[in-house]
This record gives sequence, C-alpha cells and structure tokens, in this order.
Amino acid sequence: MGIFEKIFGKRQSAAQVARQHFELLEGYKPSFTSWTGSIYESDLIRAALDAHGRHASKLQPNLQGSAKPALQSKLRMGPNAYQTWSQFLYRLIVTLYIKNTAFVVPVLGEYGEATGVIGVCPDHWELVEDRGVPYIRMTFKSRKAIAIELSRVGILTRYQMESELFGESNKAMQPTLDLIEMQRQGIKEGIKNGATFRFMATSSNWSKDEDLARERKRFDAHNFQEGAGGVLLWPNTFKDIKQINQDAYKVDAEQLRIIRENVYMYFAVSEDVIMSKAIGDAWAAYYESVIEPFAIQLSEVMTRMLFTERERQMGNAVWFTANRLQYMSNADKMAAISQMADRGLMTRNELREILNLAPLPESIGDQIPARGEYYNVGEEPAQDTQEGGADDANQ
Repeated sequence: MGIFEKIFGKRQSAAQVARQHFELLEGYKPSFTSWTGSIYESDLIRAALDAHGRHASKLQPNLQGSAKPALQSKLRMGPNAYQTWSQFLYRLIVTLYIKNTAFVVPVLGEYGEATGVIGVCPDHWELVEDRGVPYIRMTFKSRKAIAIELSRVGILTRYQMESELFGESNKAMQPTLDLIEMQRQGIKEGIKNGATFRFMATSSNWSKDEDLARERKRFDAHNFQEGAGGVLLWPNTFKDIKQINQDAYKVDAEQLRIIRENVYMYFAVSEDVIMSKAIGDAWAAYYESVIEPFAIQLSEVMTRMLFTERERQMGNAVWFTANRLQYMSNADKMAAISQMADRGLMTRNELREILNLAPLPESIGDQIPARGEYYNVGEEPAQDTQEGGADDANQ
C-alpha cells in the first residue's frame, strides 16, 4: 500500500462512479489541466517562489472552538502523518503560485472521519457529479484518479476570473519564459562557440566543383582528424584567410532588468525579499501583499472544509498568523517593544518572541507589563504612581 491509498483510502472508487460533468454559471463544463510549461525550471522563478515558501512556512496554525476535539488535537501536532506544518505551508503556496489553483483535502481515518489535511498537486482536475452531488475528480502523474466531494475540498485560487472555483493559467507568463529560455540558450551556445575555431579562405584555379569539394574534405581530414593537433598549414592555393568570430547573442542589462521586473511583478516579489534583505516597511509591504492574503484565504478554506456551518457559527475556526515585528530592524524592534510594553499591549512572551527568545513559564510569561502612570479611564491611579508624582512635584 502506497501513500496514495493511505491518504485517500477507498474513495478512489468514486472516480469511476461520477460521469456527468457539473456545470458552473458560465455554462462551461470545467476540465482543467496543469500547465505544461517549465515555469518551475527557471532559476529566477524558482528563487521567487522559494521566497514565498520560506516566509509562508513560518505561519502558525491556531485552532479555536470545541468541535471535533480529536481532529484539533492531531492538527496541533501537524497537518498529517507525512509533513510538518512548515513543509505543508511551503508546498501549498508554491503550488498556488505555479498553478494558480491549490487543493487541500482531508486525510480520512478508518471510519471516514477527517484525521488531518494534505495539499495535493494533480495534473488534471474536473468537476463531475454523481446523483446530484458535485465532486472534483483529480488525476495525478501516476495516472491514479480520485473523486472527492466538492464540499470537503479546500480550493485556494490566484488570478481568478472566468471560473467561480479555479484560478487562471500562467499563459500570460509565456513571453517572459521564452525570453529567459533564449537567454539561457544564448549563454550555452556562446560557451560552445568559444571553444571552437572557424576560418574562411579564398581558393582559385579549380575547374570543377567536385575538385573543390574533394580538396575541402582532404584538408579537413588532414588537419581535424581524431588526435590531430598543432599548427594548421595551408598551401598557397588558399588566400585571404580569416578567422570567423561568432558572438552569441546576450540580453543586455536593460532587457535583463525588464525580464526580472516582469517576474517580480507577476509573482509579487522583490529582489530584496528573494535575497532576504527586506526589513521594516519593505517586508511589511511584502507581507501584506503576499503572505497575509495567503494566510487569510487558507484560514477561510480550512475552516469551511473542516467544520460544518453550525460548528462555524459556534466559533470553531482555523487561523494562520505570523509575528510581523520579527522582520523589523533591531532599532525598530526595540522601539516597538518599548511602546508595546509601556502601554500594556503585549505579554512578556509576545515581546520576547519579537527578539526570537524562548518563552518564559506561563505564570510569568503571560503577564502584561505596563508603566504605572497608565490606568483605565474612571479608575484612580496606582498609589505608587501618586506618590511618585507628588515627590516629583516637590523636587
């Protein structure tokens, strides 16, 4: 038994049962295929997606409510038996940005109950229905297929327009990918041509074309046969001998900048983020444009797929959060800690988290420090604050 059977169990039989396509509002019977372009084979694009994965993997899952206690207990340990939360989040956001559609499905136990979640990456998916129930039928590279109820599948999308459920393809990126590939091939061919020598010469006194062809073959065999080397010698029948210098075409600096900007714009990333140089406002802008929308969408998707409508009304939910202050400069961190601590807005452990320090025991770490002169409106200031103020006034 492989991982496919361990995750999906007997549900794969539904893949053969559901035959009729399920139509969406636009009337199209949706059948989608993963884009066959080599988008993840480009080192520039892979670096951009790796930046998304590295930062998204730091999100922290938070479960609230009392429904499905066994499931919540397992999710606190990890998403499934094969991945950690950081691995799950990394792969999920990379899949989302490559395919513009990412799926999260429940891992079922022996009795059909959800025991975890896992992100899947099918090559082909389509909407079908069986006896009025919509399913998503997925086909993987192994050619194995599975049909899962639409209500139990979490769907994350990007560049969503035509379909109510799925994102668009990355065909808009094809021209930039072509330029990247041509640049790569140009460099490769330039290296090859740099290791070869080519010459041209004028030869006269040949009455027949066959004699000229015969002389060219004789010259090649004499000078370039296997193991030959040293000095090339020409008889006086050749003149105007010149070396042919073939320079491979290379994208100039401005064109290369445009290619990079196209990649950065399409995948919502910057060079500073890729190189881990973004801090402060630069990182906050990246967080708000990429990581936060991903966290919000994943929170909503997982809450909807794991809890019933009534359970959601009772406050059961899954949330993914991150400590944004960790990416400030040290000076900005200390200023934020000072302001937050003075006003009693964060606990000691939350303040220590900003500096990547280990938490204190709950009895101490969960306390909220605050300066004495801050007190609730309508309440009397603390006694030591009054005395301190009087002392200050007498001095």
